[in-house]
Amino acid sequence: MRTRRGTAGLRGWGGVGAMGLACAVAGSLVLALPDRGDRGDDGVRQDGPGSTVAAQARADADDCNDRSLRPSPKDGPTIEKIRNREVKKLIVGVDQNSYRWGYRDPNKKGGELEGFDIDLAREIAEEIFGDRDAVVFRAIPTNERIPAIQSGQVDMVVRTMTVNCERLKDVDFSTGYFETGQQVLAPKKSDITGYDPSLTGKKICSASGSIAEDELKKKNYSADISTTVPNQLDCLVRLQLGEVDAVVTDSALAAGQAAQDPTVELKGEEPFTTEHYGVAMKKGSDDLVRRVNKVLDDYRENGGWQKSYDKWLKEGLGKSSGPPDPEYRD
Repeated sequence: MRTRRGTAGLRGWGGVGAMGLACAVAGSLVLALPDRGDRGDDGVRQDGPGSTVAAQARADADDCNDRSLRPSPKDGPTIEKIRNREVKKLIVGVDQNSYRWGYRDPNKKGGELEGFDIDLAREIAEEIFGDRDAVVFRAIPTNERIPAIQSGQVDMVVRTMTVNCERLKDVDFSTGYFETGQQVLAPKKSDITGYDPSLTGKKICSASGSIAEDELKKKNYSADISTTVPNQLDCLVRLQLGEVDAVVTDSALAAGQAAQDPTVELKGEEPFTTEHYGVAMKKGSDDLVRRVNKVLDDYRENGGWQKSYDKWLKEGLGKSSGPPDPEYRD
């Protein structure tokens, strides 16, 4: 296991302006997915049933192999289907509200999505179509990531999505491309000290369908965990408005939010879980999974991963020990 990334040296956008921006982002930049079965603005047919994913019991560790398929440059039926459809672009589900991961900089003209996850999505598009711009980004809330893949609304999700056994029942994942873990975000003046008994009696916010929500259900130190939101940034807004006392989310996302609002900080010396983000794809799309893993291998080796990290995340997370080592099952 690689050394955990630090969160020291956070520098933000500044005070009230940042808080107002967070509220504006959460309130105005959430794009609804097209109705399943309809044609989206990009002209791509949206096939598949409009079903939601029922919660399933977590698989025992011994019954789950969360390693991914070995990389391969070969085409297959999934890739051929993507290439042969009317619109010659990769359709990727992303976030547009996560600072430095997938977001729109209000200070730049055009409002194009940018960030660490956006860079990776463009790398995959270049591998499949030979063009980094051959990609359509669809903003999806946390709790719609898996349904969007299963219904065919997106080819994949690149959206700070943790690989775990429960999700592997519903989607396939690439190997991990980033290591993180759950941590508590709270006001600097708060008496909360981390994921510990200091949460007793506090009101905690998490994103619906997130690992944070799962962890809080397992152990919440008698906190009120009833506040859940579709998009994780909405928790920051609730925190700024004083509607909740703390947020539980990925440390990488929390560091970005602390950079946006210098009145909040990560609590506890380090995350209380260890997780890897992966690219999620439809179950059974083995050729696409292998191709994405090839992209990730190349991205590690050619310095692309480190370049993107230094551009987007180093300021908030500090010096990186690099991406997690890939783990393959065959």
